[in-house]
Formats: sequence, structure tokens, C-alpha cells
Amino acid sequence: MVATPISTAPQLSTIAISWEALPEDFILEEEPVENTAQPLIAGALRESLELSGYIQSTMLIAANLGICATMNDKLVVKAPDWFFVQTVLPLSGTTDRRSYTPHLEGEIPRVVMEFCSDTDGKEYSARRAFPPGKWFFYEQILQVPTYVIFDPLTVELEVHQIESGQYKLQPTDENNRYWITDMGLFLGLWEGEKEGRIGYWLRWWDQAGNLLPWAVEKVEQEQQRTEQERQRAEQESQRAEQESQRAEQESQRAEQERQRAEQESQRAERLAEQLRALGIDPID
Repeated sequence: MVATPISTAPQLSTIAISWEALPEDFILEEEPVENTAQPLIAGALRESLELSGYIQSTMLIAANLGICATMNDKLVVKAPDWFFVQTVLPLSGTTDRRSYTPHLEGEIPRVVMEFCSDTDGKEYSARRAFPPGKWFFYEQILQVPTYVIFDPLTVELEVHQIESGQYKLQPTDENNRYWITDMGLFLGLWEGEKEGRIGYWLRWWDQAGNLLPWAVEKVEQEQQRTEQERQRAEQESQRAEQESQRAEQESQRAEQERQRAEQESQRAERLAEQLRALGIDPID
């Protein structure tokens, strides 16, 4: 899937960039998602972060939310399939965002992701003229540090990071994962099933290499822990019962020994009486 960014329009000599809020009467384009995998993958990425306690109130993690910038007095809105902002300013009067304008509402996104499923190469478009291509918008206008491109159909994952003002394709580590510096997490591929979808997913791992679980996995882990605790309790109960049985057996053996000793004493006493009856002192 590695491609060279493409430009399909003449270069602009200068670009004036400003950061203005989305007008209230601005009508956002309602483009349908390209396939059912996209929202599932985006939701799964957020889910594991939320369950692990990673997400803070100052962060913004969103999918298909418009990111705004104004180029030469023309508003540009791009909606990544998933993006992460470390610090945003609190909203006044509402908790729902209709869009996000960097610098005006908070920091620039630290990570943007596109889940491509077509062949037009728009994820690699370096078009500078209006409307700009995604690659150009993320790299030159927003200057997002990390740009992730994932194709669920071909199962190809690329992580590009800005170096000297341009995106450079990053290598994986020995576990075929990418270290995402701004998040302090590894990103990689995982094969399995979730919500009826069987295939490859983007997953997070912490610095120690532990997979950040989804809700269903946490439930399974809890069920396994509960079952293990039940089995341990059952084993302890069995051991306690065995100890009780051993103690009972010891008590019975002690009683049997006492009874044997009593019987021996009685036999000795009878023998002594018989000897005395014969005029024999049993002590001599």
C-alpha cells in the first residue's frame, strides 16, 4: 500500500492559514462511510483506551469529526476516520462538538488515521489547491506528528511521522508494532472477531507489551478470574475436608489405641487375679 503523495493541481505560491470556528450555518457534507469496518475499527480503538483509564477529560478522541482550517480565506474541513488531540479547551454550555478547529479550541491533533478502502489514493493526495488533499492538509497545514493509513481489505498498515517537515514511513519493531510517541503506546494489527466482524483490527499495547483489552475481553478475563477463584476455593474446601477426614482418622486411631490399651490393662488385671487365686504374687 506504500504510495507516493500525489498532486493533481498547480502549486500555490503562498498559502495564508488562519484558524476560525465553523460557522453555525455551515452545512457539513454527509458522506457515507465506505464500509461497515470503518466505524467498528474506530470505535474499538477508543473503547480499549477508555477501559484502560487512558482517556482524560482534557483529551479529544473522535471519529469522522470535521477538523477545520482556513486557507486563503476558504474554509477547509477534513474528517479523519479517527484522531487524537492531547489537550483541548473546555466547551461552554455543551459537551458535544460539531467540529474542531486547532489553535482556536486546543492543540493540533497528535495522531490522525484514515481507513482506506478504495483505489483513488486520496489518503496520499498532496494537492495544494483548494480543496487540498488529505496528505497535504495533515502534513503541511495541520502538521500532525503521526499519520496512520490502514487498509482493512489488504491488511496493510502504514505509520508516517513528520521529520524535517515531511512525513516519513516508519519501520515496525520486533513485534511488528509501531511506537506512537505522543500516546505512549504501541499500535499494531490483531486478528480476531468483534461485533460480528472477523478480520484484522488496529489494537493498542502498553509500553510493557500488554494488550489493552476490549470490554468483551475484560468480561472474559473477569469470568476466568472468577472461575479460577471458584476452583481455588473448591480446592481449599477439598483440602480442608481431607484434613478433617485425616484428623477424624487420627482421632479414631487414638481411640482404638486407647481401647486396646484398656483391653490390655483389663487382661493383665484378670491374669493377676488368677495368679493371686493360685497363691502366686504377680509382682514377684
